[in-house]
Amino acid sequence: MTTARFYPIGTPGVPWGAEERVLWRARQVRSRSYQDDVVARVRRLADRSAVGANVAFEIVQYGQLNYGDDSYPLLALKSTSWKAGRPVALVTGGVHGYETSGVMGALRFAEEQAAAYTGEVNVLVAPCVSPWAYERVCRWNYNAIDPNRNFGMRRHADESSALIELLTPYLGQFLLHIDLHETTDTDASEYDPALAARDGKPHEPQVIPDGFYLVGNSETSRLDFQQAIVQAVQQVTHIAPADAAGQIIGSPVIANGVIEFPIRQVGLCAGFTGAKFSTTTEVYPDSPRTNPKECEEAQLAAVRAAFSFALAHATPG
Repeated sequence: MTTARFYPIGTPGVPWGAEERVLWRARQVRSRSYQDDVVARVRRLADRSAVGANVAFEIVQYGQLNYGDDSYPLLALKSTSWKAGRPVALVTGGVHGYETSGVMGALRFAEEQAAAYTGEVNVLVAPCVSPWAYERVCRWNYNAIDPNRNFGMRRHADESSALIELLTPYLGQFLLHIDLHETTDTDASEYDPALAARDGKPHEPQVIPDGFYLVGNSETSRLDFQQAIVQAVQQVTHIAPADAAGQIIGSPVIANGVIEFPIRQVGLCAGFTGAKFSTTTEVYPDSPRTNPKECEEAQLAAVRAAFSFALAHATPG
């Protein structure tokens, strides 16, 4: 049985102020390099001398984060064969910086598979939306704000605002948006208690789903699209089962490994574009039945299946 505990910052029942956010930030320790892990790989993808004359992508710097003494360029990859009027397919990763397989899956798609689709659709890849959090392996940004709750009317996260500015000119053109996420044991040990403390609410422990699942948008529901992705991914890793109530994270399971709700209302990244086909992936790398590398492969399989299905069903109707 899980016992609720209080986070060691703040006063129970009282939302955090500026002082508590500073204390929280002091607990976050840089343990990896956005420059080495992400920026270097992005730049190689657009380097003709490194990959040859036929480069699939150009780099778009769509913003820069300046947090304390640290500065992070926000980079996206845009297909060089971009044509006005052609539908847009978007892959996002690292909206929560600690979700490693999403970042690595987006990068590997750009490196290994994206070129096969750039003649059919305008491809845009934003592999690491939240680089400060990526380096510190945490969910929130520098200001203890969750970027993946800030793609709606509320826009308090610089990471979200910058991506929104990049995507806004293409609204109405999005065929596909797949947003790559994962759940780790720190969701239960760190994030849930911190969220309750930050917001001055009781801590209600959550059960982490064991396996891969998808979060669809009930406002643009395409169950056949979600099922096609699950069918592809289950060849790579296991799919999360429903709990005793027939739910995953409090939402009814509507098909194997699929839940949905109006994600735009919650401010999730995958809801902003209004794409005909949209989904959010979730894998669980801490499961004893898988490992981080397999989860990365699952993300790659999900993106490939999403592109294949979306392009095969791109006509209206």
